[in-house]
Amino acid sequence: MSRVGLIDTGCANLASVRFALQRLDADIVVSQTPDGLADCPRLVLPGVGAAAPAMAQLRRAGWDEVLKTDTRPLLGICLGMQLLFDRSAEGDVACLGLIPGRVDKLPRPDDGVWPHMGWNTIEAIHDDEPLLKGVSLPEHVYFVHGFYVPTGDAARAITTYGTGITAMARHGHVAGCQFHPERSGKTGAAILQNFLELN
Repeated sequence: MSRVGLIDTGCANLASVRFALQRLDADIVVSQTPDGLADCPRLVLPGVGAAAPAMAQLRRAGWDEVLKTDTRPLLGICLGMQLLFDRSAEGDVACLGLIPGRVDKLPRPDDGVWPHMGWNTIEAIHDDEPLLKGVSLPEHVYFVHGFYVPTGDAARAITTYGTGITAMARHGHVAGCQFHPERSGKTGAAILQNFLELN
């Protein structure tokens, strides 16, 4: 059984991520502090809400310093992915700085609504992304977000909603999904299973 530590920012809905991982037979530990997850071989940073309060909690708990040198596989989801980057325009807040880049406000498409909410297709732009092993793209996944990371060097999969969006990012052992894999059916489950199998 794979053991996974869920980092509790105090403003994330952990239940859906927890249940999705438990359906894959993962052993889940939830904690706001690094000490509480010290024995977990991999970490997930879920996120729902705003960047500033989430970052404030991560700093209070000491995660901003711990994650600078931690080498365990780390997966950020939705806001959690955005917090992995250098800075967010949402509140103009400094983030964890684990992936180079900046989070911007998503422009409202001429023929769409803001925020980006619902099912959209993702397309792989790197064949060697371990989280996409065995996943045939393009596939539909579920998005809910009003801020985004423009496509760049860290992008491993992209989507389009008025502009190009980094749907999946990676920098070394740190990865993120802008979409919600826990709400994305078989495709999301396959991505989470691949994360559980990472060394």
